[in-house]
Amino acid sequence: MRGGTSKGPFFNEADLPQDVATRDRVLLAALGSPDARQIDGIGGAHPLTSKAGMVSRSAVAGVDLEFLFAQIQPNMDTVDTTPNCGNMLAAVVPFALETGMVQPQGDSTTLRVLTRNTGMQCDITVDTRGGVVQYAGSARIDGAPGTSAPITINFLDTAGSVCAGLLPTGRVLDRITVSAPGIEPFTLDVTCIDNGMPLVIFKASDLGCTGYESVAELNTNLELKARIEALRLQVSVLMGLGDVSKKNYPKMTLIAPPRSGGSLATRSFIPHVCHDAIGVLAAVTVGTACVLPGSVCEGVAVMPQQGLERTVSVEHPTGEFSVALGLDPANPHNVSRAALLRTARLLMRGEVMVPVSVWDGAA
Repeated sequence: MRGGTSKGPFFNEADLPQDVATRDRVLLAALGSPDARQIDGIGGAHPLTSKAGMVSRSAVAGVDLEFLFAQIQPNMDTVDTTPNCGNMLAAVVPFALETGMVQPQGDSTTLRVLTRNTGMQCDITVDTRGGVVQYAGSARIDGAPGTSAPITINFLDTAGSVCAGLLPTGRVLDRITVSAPGIEPFTLDVTCIDNGMPLVIFKASDLGCTGYESVAELNTNLELKARIEALRLQVSVLMGLGDVSKKNYPKMTLIAPPRSGGSLATRSFIPHVCHDAIGVLAAVTVGTACVLPGSVCEGVAVMPQQGLERTVSVEHPTGEFSVALGLDPANPHNVSRAALLRTARLLMRGEVMVPVSVWDGAA
């Protein structure tokens, strides 16, 4: 399935091994990791196309489906099920409908999905006119070609998805002095925040960038990447995440003033490769930082809207991503609702083969 600007195989969780270690070996073999080209599997040789989704019916009251996301790195032998992926999330309900796991409700189908990675719930609405999933439509998302039928995701509770809370350091702004072997010490302001995805947000100018560089430029800037990784490893301890040297979070987000009519320009590292766009939940988290007084986004983001309903247009290397945020009337500094639009498409169905030495098909 393509989900948003990501893609990967989706599985009925019941078809996979129950033992987690064996399951992970199956996923690695299916995608072809570890190998930078993933030549012996169906992975796309990039973090955005080296993902997998596992879906099941839910026994939780009020929840229809459960989704477990797995991030597989092309050149690593790890399967990370800690963070969410909002892009792949868009394909969960279409997958469940396509496989008969659930039935359409009419012209549109809304199902509640529990993301087991973090315990977050959301309501996902897809077009099911004629009793089948409709993929054709006029909705366009930057980072995916063409247009498709819209898929609406309403997140019910995103704060503190992996960290202990929305602001894991207890502050909206932290001044960090980074010191690591082989790197000249540097000091900068950051906002550490988790409203669906743990992020470290900082001004591109503080690391000598404009924030408008191409993905290729940033990916070949080894000095910049070394400084960003040193910052990530150091600040993660303050966020209560411990040693993240082998983790895919927190994501590192450079910001700059918008230049295409949006609210904020971003370049997002996920965490070692610059994203061609920006992740769904990363966009939600960046948008949240934009409406928090005193964050590193203050004075950089252009936020002309007032009131309890705000739309944040997050610019990224291949376009923009709009996030609709609802502020809590009792405390306008708290974001109580986040909604966004994605698209998805069924790419193929069938069997993916793994060596019998990895799994012989027994439970």
